Amino acid sequence: MSDVSSAFRAAFGHGPEGVWTAPGRINLIGEHTDYNDGFVLPLALPLALTAAASRRPDGAVRFRSGQTAGEFRASLAELVPGAVEGWAAYPAGALWVLGREGYPVGGLDLLVDSTVPTGAGLSSSAALTCAVVMAAAALHGADLPPDRVIRLAQRVENDFVGMPCGILDQSASMLSTEGHALFMDTRTMDTEQVPFAPGEHGLSLLVVDTRAPHRLVEGHYADRHRACKDASRALGLAALRDVADLPGALAALPDDLSRRRVRHVVTENARVLEAVSLLRSGDVRAVGPLLTASHASLRDDYEVTVPEVDTAVDAALAAGALGARITGGGFGGCVIALVAADGARRCEEAVREAYRERGFAEPGVFEAVPSAGARRVV
Repeated sequence: MSDVSSAFRAAFGHGPEGVWTAPGRINLIGEHTDYNDGFVLPLALPLALTAAASRRPDGAVRFRSGQTAGEFRASLAELVPGAVEGWAAYPAGALWVLGREGYPVGGLDLLVDSTVPTGAGLSSSAALTCAVVMAAAALHGADLPPDRVIRLAQRVENDFVGMPCGILDQSASMLSTEGHALFMDTRTMDTEQVPFAPGEHGLSLLVVDTRAPHRLVEGHYADRHRACKDASRALGLAALRDVADLPGALAALPDDLSRRRVRHVVTENARVLEAVSLLRSGDVRAVGPLLTASHASLRDDYEVTVPEVDTAVDAALAAGALGARITGGGFGGCVIALVAADGARRCEEAVREAYRERGFAEPGVFEAVPSAGARRVV
């Protein structure tokens, strides 16, 4: 963390009072279920955002990022929804939400640096928001438990940035542990650390950054969210998680679009529960087909894939992957593939070759290693 502390000192002329880190995440399975009170199974990545911060006595805020040139400057009073654009909206929103929730906040110098790719669907925004909520609260005397950080970080996205997300990303960033996936019931917030160490089973979980920009605030995500809420109301249910009779529910819906959205959510919840059962028993290989079934559902029923994503999935499967799917909210972002460790290079090369043939930008490929969640490091 010395590099971040040194960069902070160079930027602001004094050292930070503390340093916090929060990881990016992938979702093994359970996509678009969180805002339907359903089940999710994410894990934290070794890629993380680090935030160095210190208080200011004058009520001003200064934000800098290792990934973006320049400095954002404002007063606390100017941090209101709609007034801040770009990456700075997330730390600005963290201070706004803390203030609205009655926590003491004041001026802040903040420098962030991240190894989580932006726009890849690896939850760089949740990592940023969680880290800043933790930092700003702690510096002003509030020791927030993880579940409180999660809810406050979600409010930043919902109420300040304008992204109607659930709590999957923030929960994965805050609660994950090394060598496990995080099984969570998003209605009750009950969690279970489910053993997931592919390397111990001769497997590897590859992540393909498709380089197709992952943009969710532009309406697509909100459209899916709204369709699910409308369908729940039409069925007289609190949330789609409560659908007990899928054929009956589908027959009761007025149009094909609603039926396809509901079918994805209900079958995806079932896939999460089956994946958790398999991991509890140590049968990691059997999770592969569930990933592929999830992708087909997200492609055909939820319609959140793009050509780069489908190309990566098809190429990985053709090269012998046990399963592959889009991960994250969709409309770009990343693909995960569960592969035999000795076949990982073959799958990677197959995806790269398929991209060259289609004229797509070169993808990024790395191995996902289940890692620890957010924490204060200095």
